[in-house]
Amino acid sequence: MNVPNELKYTKDHEWISIDGDVATIGITEFAQGELGDIVYVEVETVDEELDSEEVFGTVEAVKTVSDLFMPMAGELIEFNELLETNPEKVNEDPYGDGWMIKVKISNPSEIEELLSASQYSELIG
Repeated sequence: MNVPNELKYTKDHEWISIDGDVATIGITEFAQGELGDIVYVEVETVDEELDSEEVFGTVEAVKTVSDLFMPMAGELIEFNELLETNPEKVNEDPYGDGWMIKVKISNPSEIEELLSASQYSELIG
């Protein structure tokens, strides 16, 4: 299972890459594997301020639909529009072209509450 060390993680199986005050967020390789073939990603919260744990969108796989949760508070500033026509990128490249959103971080102290790669690896066993 690929769990890149430079990323942060949540118990909801999202990964977070921090660059200054912007976080890029997607779902982990483990999550996409559990969901199966992803057929649709919906994010209608661009330009909205959301709190940590709020739903920012949904991901639809062949067998299920799952909510996507904000790992930290912030303004959703960008959605990966590639996923509108190629949602399978989440399966093929979850840590690259399969990223989902970019968020302007409101409360940088929340970064400390995220899981490290080793903590996330323990969580998924």
